[in-house]
Amino acid sequence: MGLFDGLLGHGSAVDPGDLAKRLDGVLIDGEQVGLAFKVIRDVFVFTDKRLILIDVQGITGSKVDYTSVPYRAITRFSVETAGTFDLDSELKIWVSGSHDPVTKTLKKGTDVRGIQRALAVGVLR
Repeated sequence: MGLFDGLLGHGSAVDPGDLAKRLDGVLIDGEQVGLAFKVIRDVFVFTDKRLILIDVQGITGSKVDYTSVPYRAITRFSVETAGTFDLDSELKIWVSGSHDPVTKTLKKGTDVRGIQRALAVGVLR
């Protein structure tokens, strides 16, 4: 059983076949995916070693940005929930050596608590 076993089921549905195709050549030998959240076309992948942010860009989605953040490099993080008038949530991750955080806007209904919990498990282990 993996690091995130208690969290499985908190994320949006991610097709395992699609995830395997997206991560082909990205994961290192022995690295295991514990949890993945899909937010529109983007995917947050929590492995046993790092957080991988997959940002699908452009109309066709052929351009993809993979941001890899080792948990040990995360100095702090913030997850802001959606409000009554502000319908978007926001995720900020501060990485050592960078002044500005990695910022992602999340649509209303995204499991921000599940994302926060997965980050806490990775960072605080």
